[in-house]
Amino acid sequence: MRNDHISSSFNEDMAELTQCLAELGRLAQTQFAASIDGIATQDVAALQALIEKDRALDELEAQIHTKAFEVIAMRAPAATDLRRVLVALKLATSLERIGDFAKNIAARTIRISEMGNERIPGVNIGRMAELVNSLVLDALVLIDTPDSQKAVQIWSRDVEVDHLYGTFNQEVLASMSRNADMVPTGSHLLFIAKNIERVGDYATSVAEQIYFLVEGVMLDDERPKADREVTINKI
Repeated sequence: MRNDHISSSFNEDMAELTQCLAELGRLAQTQFAASIDGIATQDVAALQALIEKDRALDELEAQIHTKAFEVIAMRAPAATDLRRVLVALKLATSLERIGDFAKNIAARTIRISEMGNERIPGVNIGRMAELVNSLVLDALVLIDTPDSQKAVQIWSRDVEVDHLYGTFNQEVLASMSRNADMVPTGSHLLFIAKNIERVGDYATSVAEQIYFLVEGVMLDDERPKADREVTINKI
């Protein structure tokens, strides 16, 4: 998001926006990582605290939006400068949504904990979660140091998440079909997996916006996508 500009005031405004975005990104990633850890630990107190912390992300997103609109109104940026402000708005929304999905994961995990571990299907969600977390971390680096080539790399890796998501769904559905006792917890696991997959989508969205920031055009949305529905319907 950094770039020199003839107006020192505009540069200061953009520096403030970048700082707020970096903080929002840090909070979102921390929340997501904590929600993934919570699946394994099922520490209800920690998960409840995570849910409460989501308010801080909402407030920071609102602060970024307010500042961005203020910059548009007072500085009247055009061309590349306006693009920088608009991208900041898009990034704030994507990062806040990552926090929302972390909150949803925590809430679902609490429900699973209440049902008892003996009814959890024996499947491993960790590989997909680890990949998505790495996408988020890589995407956050681009906010401070935009790089269109690295943005394309992140954008392309989303298909790996799609494949893992489809495989995980197959395993959970198979467990549920073999044992009806697994259905309640399995249903929550399916929602948790979807939330993780959506976090990957928003990490990809950050990469897309950074590409647009650097290149001035959007990426063509033609990357290969795993056929989730066909895969799941094979069960």
